[in-house]
Amino acid sequence: MRTRVWAPTAGAVAVIVGAPDEDRARIELAAGEDGWWTGPDLPHGTDYAFEIDGDGPWPDPRSAWQPYGVHGPSRVFEPGLHQWADGAWSGVDALGAVFYELHVGAFTPTGTLDAAIVQLADLKATGVDIVELMPVAPFPGRHGWGYDAVALYGVHEAYGGPAALQRFVDAAHRAGLGVCLDVVYNHLGPDGNYLGKFGPYFTDAHDTPWGWAVNLDQDDATGMRRFICDNALRWFEDFHVDCLRLDAVHELQDDSERHVLAQLSDETAALAERLGRPLSLVAESDLNDARMVTPTAEGGLGMTAQWNDDVHHALHAYLTGERHGYYVDFGSLAALDKVYREVFMHDGGYSTFRRKDWGAPVAPDVDRRRFVICASNHDQVGNRAIGDRPASTLSPGAQATSLAMILLSPFTPMLFMGEEYGETRPFMFFTDHDEPLGSAVSEGRMSEFGDHGWEELYGGHVDVPDPQDRTTFLRSKLGSGIGASGAAHDASRAWVSDLIALRPRIGPRDGWERHPASVTETAPRQLTMHGPVQVHANLSGEPMRVTAPGALASFGDVDVEDGQLVLAPDSVALVDPEA
Repeated sequence: MRTRVWAPTAGAVAVIVGAPDEDRARIELAAGEDGWWTGPDLPHGTDYAFEIDGDGPWPDPRSAWQPYGVHGPSRVFEPGLHQWADGAWSGVDALGAVFYELHVGAFTPTGTLDAAIVQLADLKATGVDIVELMPVAPFPGRHGWGYDAVALYGVHEAYGGPAALQRFVDAAHRAGLGVCLDVVYNHLGPDGNYLGKFGPYFTDAHDTPWGWAVNLDQDDATGMRRFICDNALRWFEDFHVDCLRLDAVHELQDDSERHVLAQLSDETAALAERLGRPLSLVAESDLNDARMVTPTAEGGLGMTAQWNDDVHHALHAYLTGERHGYYVDFGSLAALDKVYREVFMHDGGYSTFRRKDWGAPVAPDVDRRRFVICASNHDQVGNRAIGDRPASTLSPGAQATSLAMILLSPFTPMLFMGEEYGETRPFMFFTDHDEPLGSAVSEGRMSEFGDHGWEELYGGHVDVPDPQDRTTFLRSKLGSGIGASGAAHDASRAWVSDLIALRPRIGPRDGWERHPASVTETAPRQLTMHGPVQVHANLSGEPMRVTAPGALASFGDVDVEDGQLVLAPDSVALVDPEA
């Protein structure tokens, strides 16, 4: 690897070569164009770090390998050493694919990428198309969610390091699964963040929930823009990743003529053409604006798809009755019907939670597959006071209803690990910070959940799990793993497989504007989602009758009487509307 680092304001840069416990060599780098400094070629496995004007040494901002943690030296990683066996893989289109989000550390008992490989065949058999990994970039400590990572070009050592990610992607492709990687470009964690030592990667011209914004539109912004775009392209090319999920892109504050997301979209499209396989960008955005998925040629930001939390909120609030926090505007049948018809609940009208008008309407001809929806994900479960999953409190029929309305909607569906078999163990927020940051995180978590109606929701005092307590992490691991058995698990897994098997009936197809999904009730809590496959759910205490000759699949007690389906309480039936 050619030693190279961007430090445009430095007067002198040196590379320190060698492991911390050995005599290390100090080699001066030569100044080049555009703030880049270059030095010697270093072989794979060499430890190194940089000095800037005599300070340091600091890890490489583009380090692929941090074997000593986020504060230690970097190690050279040559991605070309992996012998890829996925030559038959032609890629996967993210639009309409079934995503499956997982946390590497909590997915298996050992919590490594190599251990996760063993489970890929089961995921493929269930019908999953794309496995989405929560962030794997190095972060402080051994366990955490990964959104406080600081070495964005690397792979967390506890997960197996960068070579393990290559092995995982290779195995996924050979199993017929795509891989989506969750990446965080809007901020870095506070512990081990040395980017500012090298140059103007951040700016106080904008504020974010994490402090200063990444520098996308001020002096020397080219450095951070290239840092982001080069990072994304590297995952696609050197690690064969198929898709990136971009965290909280609304905090990528960029007032330049060309937004960094549009730049990234165009560069990704060019790389996809060169590689001859589809590459996808999925944005998490709180803006409720379809400009996010509008092509750059039409003035949009060009994302392949974006997360749509409004569908989750409407469905969750309807099924659970919760109305606290951001669920305040959701829960009614009208809200549920609106998000299925029109995508966003807040599309220019008033948001009670935000206390302002929010969002913009989505045109009828915008492909609904450009919006990723779910009934559970790491945020919506892990950011509850005790990390409780819907399956731990919903009835079996209500849980089956939520899965049907996600997997048979016109949108792109996503499952959260364990959801397919009805995992009831919690998924909580967990960290492994050194002091004093660890105590600050614990205290902040307790304070955060002191309101928002959690005590009322849980019926009394809430013991919020300490994120710094290792047992919080251990309790968040999947209970019996995705091979869990038992009557309830088997019934849920079979139901999910039935639902995914019916997905070819709903797409890909044109003309969702002529065939929109909608939701009605024939009686209170007797629900129907209308679409190419009708979902009839009886969540009431009385029988529900549906005129149909039979069901494509059913969950619970469903009989046929005189040309009608009779759904007992807490049951679901899927019907072909043209039968």
